[in-house]
Amino acid sequence: MRVLYVRKSTIEQNTDRQKVNVNDFDYLIEDTISGNVLFTDRPGGKKIIKLTDDGIIKELNVWSIDRMGRNLKDILLTIEYFNINKVPVRFINQGIRTLNEDGTENSIGKLIINILASVAEMERTQIRERQLQGIELAKARKIYKGRANGTKEDTLTFLSKPKNKKAIDLIKKGYKNIEVSRIVGLHPNTVTKIKRKIQLDIEK
Repeated sequence: MRVLYVRKSTIEQNTDRQKVNVNDFDYLIEDTISGNVLFTDRPGGKKIIKLTDDGIIKELNVWSIDRMGRNLKDILLTIEYFNINKVPVRFINQGIRTLNEDGTENSIGKLIINILASVAEMERTQIRERQLQGIELAKARKIYKGRANGTKEDTLTFLSKPKNKKAIDLIKKGYKNIEVSRIVGLHPNTVTKIKRKIQLDIEK
């Protein structure tokens, strides 16, 4: 079975580019989760591991290395797992295949993957740094707006916010708080607050 793995970080992101020639594959597995989450901890990742352990997958296809993840160590460990199980991973956009036709490791591919995986991790770090810098600049210019002290919003207004509604849907589907936080783009404390308010409504 030739499997295509697709990943996006948030619900709003489009995956059409990753699904080019999707009909060429036997099975599509898709994750909506941060690339910082370990491959083995993702719902789609767990499905792929199960299919691999059962000897069903013959080739795993991913659009690009950063779609497999943005954690260098996790990417390399994940590829090593597939190498051990003789399942080649093909990164479509880069034209790289981890194993040669005879099952041996592609040494040139390994070198390129190491470089690109490092770049993917660095990009994640830079994105986070830019976010923090933006907040600090906004604070310095006194244009950073948090909630005014003493203000409160009712439960219905809070739970009706677009991101919070998406979080509620994911919580009901069994996603963990940290997964919901990364997918929707909410602070973990906000997800905890949402979960608590939902539970209170149920108990009423």
